[in-house]
Amino acid sequence: MSDNTIRETLSTYIRKHNLTFTQFSRMSDVNAGSLSRILQGNKPISIRQLESITSAMNLPGDFFYESYVEECFAFSTSMRRIRPFIFRCAELNRLDLIERIVHRLLDDLSYTSDLFDVAETLYASDHGQAAQIIYAQVSEAERFQHSERLTICRYRLFELSLGNDIEENLRSAIFFEPYVSRLDEADQLDALQQLMLIMGTAYKWKKVDELAVELLRVATIQYEHPSTERKPKRPFYYYILYGWLARSVVCEEFQDFDGALSYVSKYADGESWIREDDEEARGYIHQFAEWATANRYLYRVLSGQADALEEYADFVASRPEEIMYALGYMVKAANLFDFDIDHILERFSAYIPSNEMEEIYSQYNSAVVKEKLAQLFSDLGVYRFKRGHGNAISFILKGLRLAIRINSIKNILNGLTRFEMYREWASEEEKKDFKLLSGEVNRINEKNKHLVILGYE
Repeated sequence: MSDNTIRETLSTYIRKHNLTFTQFSRMSDVNAGSLSRILQGNKPISIRQLESITSAMNLPGDFFYESYVEECFAFSTSMRRIRPFIFRCAELNRLDLIERIVHRLLDDLSYTSDLFDVAETLYASDHGQAAQIIYAQVSEAERFQHSERLTICRYRLFELSLGNDIEENLRSAIFFEPYVSRLDEADQLDALQQLMLIMGTAYKWKKVDELAVELLRVATIQYEHPSTERKPKRPFYYYILYGWLARSVVCEEFQDFDGALSYVSKYADGESWIREDDEEARGYIHQFAEWATANRYLYRVLSGQADALEEYADFVASRPEEIMYALGYMVKAANLFDFDIDHILERFSAYIPSNEMEEIYSQYNSAVVKEKLAQLFSDLGVYRFKRGHGNAISFILKGLRLAIRINSIKNILNGLTRFEMYREWASEEEKKDFKLLSGEVNRINEKNKHLVILGYE
């Protein structure tokens, strides 16, 4: 469309329907004088006027939007006119037009601040894709400035990039991590927690521990001597508890159960040092104390103590949100120590999803859930094979299929290796499924070639 299409189309419509300016003014609720000046090209069109004109002509809401991009720059460039247009484009998912507008505006870097404010408003109103476009272009414009605005852009882009692809999440985390220390302390805490979750799903446990140490340092200083007026998503003491929990998980992953228990005692005892005595504080104290109790059972199970299995199962039975995680650990222990947990699997059979992509336990990050689920399926296949149960290989394939969907390298390798171990017992249909999945793995390998991960063992 040419830049005068709006006026030409409007003039043609008025002539074709033998309307006067006054008549169309009543139809569109646009002042007749303003309408005349608009058609003469002496006055810019506001987004409100554009929508009124479009509606009066019975056209689709975004019919003139491509032309309106030019309208935004036809007179003196005005954020007062452009800002509401960007918001409407976000609501109608016209991201292509937002990209064009932002690109043109940033020919003049004086608009960087205004565009950043627009992006923050879009972000706060859940228009993440639209905000992402602006953050990306603003951060590119500011890449040599080392400004607070650049840091926040990088943080928002990191948050908005996260999804179910574990390796892509890891790449985003590594790209963003150098900016964490430049954030306001309140944002630092939330960012560090997000980074820890991502590194954990990618099995980068040394990095998780390093981040947990930093989380504890920042959270402890802020709890004792706050230096920021901003508040993180949760109280400062929560991040201290979470830091100890994360360090216990790292010890667990390295089979250091004594070390893990030493950290358990720290997050179990929040009541002794948390000063707040409101409902929120009591809720967090209780939650971490419960996790501490569960993890004490868990570390006994992972140490090979068969008698702890029933106690652990009884404890999680009344906590449905924990059962799938607990099952994963119990199956892992059963494979390591040759435990018979058939009765436990039967007891909790309703918590083993039949659909590997089922969205469960919504309070957890979905990539975290799916990674644990892929591991559970694969381990369950091994357990069932050892016990001589049917459909063992189908569980391994289910775990491999989910691992491919979330791009979990460790679980993909587990699935490939385990199927080859048990290939001679696979049916022809299962071999056919495996061949298809192997093709998907080759595609994943090509995709991951650009992910160069250094120093995150």
